[in-house]
Amino acid sequence: MSNIFKTALLLAVLTAMLVLLGGAFGGQQGMLVAFVLALLMNFASYWFSDKMVLAMYGARPVEEAAAPGLHAMLRRLTTRAGIPMPRVYLIRADTPNAFATGRDPQHAAVAVTEGIMRILDEEELEGVLAHELSHVKNRDVLIATIAATLAGAITYLAHMAQWAAMFGGRSGDDEEGGSNPFALILMAVLAPIAAMLVQLAVARAREFQADATGAKIAGRPSGLAKALEKLHRANEAVPMAANPSTAHLFIVNPLSGNLLMRLFSTHPPIEERIARLRRMRA
Repeated sequence: MSNIFKTALLLAVLTAMLVLLGGAFGGQQGMLVAFVLALLMNFASYWFSDKMVLAMYGARPVEEAAAPGLHAMLRRLTTRAGIPMPRVYLIRADTPNAFATGRDPQHAAVAVTEGIMRILDEEELEGVLAHELSHVKNRDVLIATIAATLAGAITYLAHMAQWAAMFGGRSGDDEEGGSNPFALILMAVLAPIAAMLVQLAVARAREFQADATGAKIAGRPSGLAKALEKLHRANEAVPMAANPSTAHLFIVNPLSGNLLMRLFSTHPPIEERIARLRRMRA
């Protein structure tokens, strides 16, 4: 199953969950209220997330004179990808990592840490930058925002269902009498968990897609595969001081790799990503 089709299917699942939960509890009116609230919250995130996340990590802009090699590499890759040159930022952190942000290719930014500039060779760095530009080209910030809006609306409806169950509320299609409070509570607990898992699956599918597209932009998957091995080992040894809400932006998970974090990770297993890239090379 292609990653694009998988993403579309997962977004359809989130939409179906919203419709079912809205119909079961609040009907069309309740579903609309929850959707609008989630949309308003994520609208601000979509328009201003790039500035917020760059400021969060103290990223500073890097002019071409200060890093001519980095700029030349990005310019070459953006030409291949058919997208505008992004703004370039450097993060003062020894842990090697990188991310891209921006609502569309015309407002994109690519940030790299000092650590990644030190440990990767030219082929590996090119693979990483191509991966990040793939997120820009594929408009993954927009897709993530859609998924977050749907998941957020489901969570709002679930909270409303919890209050309704406590105070003897009625479901949207229950005209005869009060709805079963235990069923409402069960739905209210399980729906946000299911929505979160689907949202994580969307993020993982987009990572696989960025790996594949990035390998094509770079012209070879070997550089990205070798870079992922190095970055994974480095981030396992010394996790980055990253905010969990922004962990999905980085090319490898910057947080500690304990079992619980892996279960709810926004990134696919690194071994599977590397195996897919090596199959592309083969």
